[in-house]
Formats: sequence, structure tokens, C-alpha cells
Amino acid sequence: MGMHILVVDDSSVMRQMIIKALNMSGLPLGEIHQAGNGREGLDALDQHWIDLVILDINMPVMNGEEMMNEMKKTPAHRDIPVVVVSTEGSATRIQRMQALGARFVHKPFTPELIRDTIQSLLVTGDQP
Repeated sequence: MGMHILVVDDSSVMRQMIIKALNMSGLPLGEIHQAGNGREGLDALDQHWIDLVILDINMPVMNGEEMMNEMKKTPAHRDIPVVVVSTEGSATRIQRMQALGARFVHKPFTPELIRDTIQSLLVTGDQP
């Protein structure tokens, strides 16, 4: 059975690029859901079974860091693995999200980098 993934990014073009990379990655995929900001992402988590969240940081309404903080407050969501895909340059912000358990992938990325990051997170359960 494939992984159910939630892709949260305010850019519909970037969401499609991430989904294309996922489809090219060779990972076993189930349903892929999309959200345009952290608030929509939290709503999607309440509505669907999600195995992994791929999250942007800089978004309107609720950014990725705020969404991760909200996820950690909810028992049903706190252990869902998160991969942050962003152009974020702030080392402090990246470190805060890594401290919450996220893996970080810089844009631009390749399908192989997405695959390897997800596999290392899911297979080993290794948290930074």
C-alpha cells in the first residue's frame, strides 16, 4: 500500500512540481492531497489519513512553521513525518523546524533527493 502524502505550498505550480517529482521518485504512493497554506493543511490532516507532509515555510494565512507547531499540539498529528521543501535561507528558522523533527530540502530539488529524504525519514524513523 502506498504512502498518503499531503503537499502544502501556496504556489500551485510548486505543488505540481513536487507531485511530479514524487511520481518520478519510484516511491510507493497512495493518495496525494494538496493545500495552499498551513490552515488548509491542518484541515486536510483532519479529513484524510496522511502518512507524510511535504511543507513549504513561507505561505500566507499560516506558514509552515506555524503549521508544524499546531501539528505537535495534536496527538493524532504530532508523529506525522514532515519534509520541508523551501527556498528559506534563515538558518535559525530551519533549525527551529528541524528541532520539531522536520527534514529540509532546498528548492530546486530532484526526484532522487525527494525520494532519498523521504526514505531516510520513514525507513529509519530517524529524527534530526
